[in-house]
Amino acid sequence: MKIGIICPSEIAHRRFLPALKKDSSFEFVGLGISSAEENNGKTVPGQKEKATEMIEAYGGKIFSSYRELISSTEIEAVYIPLPPALHYKWAYEALKYGKHVLIEKPSTTLLKDTDSLINLAEEKQLALHENYMFVFHKQIDEINTILQSGEIGEIRLYRISFGFPMRAINDFRYNKKLGGGALIDAGGYTLKLAAMLLGKEANITTAQSNYLKQFEVDMYGSATLVNNEGVTAQVSFGMDNNYKCELEVWGSKGTLYTNRILTAPVGYIPEISINKNNVIENRKLSEDDSFYNSLQYFKKCILDVDVRNQSYKNIHNQAKLVEDFKRLSGDF
Repeated sequence: MKIGIICPSEIAHRRFLPALKKDSSFEFVGLGISSAEENNGKTVPGQKEKATEMIEAYGGKIFSSYRELISSTEIEAVYIPLPPALHYKWAYEALKYGKHVLIEKPSTTLLKDTDSLINLAEEKQLALHENYMFVFHKQIDEINTILQSGEIGEIRLYRISFGFPMRAINDFRYNKKLGGGALIDAGGYTLKLAAMLLGKEANITTAQSNYLKQFEVDMYGSATLVNNEGVTAQVSFGMDNNYKCELEVWGSKGTLYTNRILTAPVGYIPEISINKNNVIENRKLSEDDSFYNSLQYFKKCILDVDVRNQSYKNIHNQAKLVEDFKRLSGDF
């Protein structure tokens, strides 16, 4: 499968290309830089240099525009790590040209746009996979096994927190036109994990977005989700916060806690603690490469129609959760 990248982004260089290199069933053809026409008449500073550095390390060639890449007969699949507001346009164009699409989260910034991508992908029988890579880390299954074993009893509450300190002021996350905002960036992770833990009946019952005066996007927020059995998940997120990446599961017999549930890098050994009546046991979980595993799922989406259809459902459900949050918080 011959694959190309739209935009020489940091995550493409740091995570995607090393994962791709592990799988000989993919061939990296090259990456596209935006033309001035594709960027409101302006050349993006430094993108040619970044692209050259990536090509020197991993091979392939530089395409002089995004459209040149997605229209190329050399390309069968496209990875899109652009800022969120640009996802819909270029994913739609790539699908129109008959390319399978691996898109960074979130798929788009609006449910209607996400459904538009899904409908086009389904019509053309193409893979569309949203890269919430934490889903594919072994620690998720290992934690679920512990929870299902009944070791900490019946689940009373899930708490999920994900936030990080202020990044550079020119970061796209703080730019409304580029699809910035804490919900779109960090909040999506917490909602997705909460829905995975609660099951498909999970619904958001309360949602709160918070702003700071000097920024045009939401900077932190929180929500409550409840399933049909009345089990609750409380989520919180932000991008002007002390760093947290935590899952706490409070059960009738004990509490499980871990602190890298969403962001475990390659080589990192996750660890959980289980507290039963103030007796704490620490356990190591498996290290893993979640990006590589996500790439393998993308390959399954390409080859297996059932997996592909499940991917469509997963993407729709996630976009609906985000839309429900916006509606409840009044943040449309």
